[in-house]
Amino acid sequence: MTTAIDSSILWAIIKKEPGHEAWLEALMEAASEGPLIICPIAFAELAPSTTNEQELAELLARLSISYDSISPKAAHLAGLTFKRYRLAGGPRQHLVPDFIIAAHAEAQADQLAATDRGYLRKWFPNLQLLKPA
Repeated sequence: MTTAIDSSILWAIIKKEPGHEAWLEALMEAASEGPLIICPIAFAELAPSTTNEQELAELLARLSISYDSISPKAAHLAGLTFKRYRLAGGPRQHLVPDFIIAAHAEAQADQLAATDRGYLRKWFPNLQLLKPA
């Protein structure tokens, strides 16, 4: 089972926010069941946590997370879903990058480790979310 990782989960781990231990445990369990991946958007969102791309790549490697490019299918899904979201009156608080991360997970993984703020379930109903125990 492939698990895509949202940057918010990794930021929580990096900053040692409340609940980060549970996320670390959930990621370790997910890694025992299959690959952990991160898309370029989430990678870019994590860039401020390090001084260069090699340092970030090493951090992700220590967590057994691999960089995974976005397929045209996932990019197209993100664009179409974002269009439906905006046509339904969705505010600009969620931007295309949020939709790309979710579409990448839906098209290229089996689940997404992310904190759902409501829009994931609504706009990506087929996306399975990993939650800590």
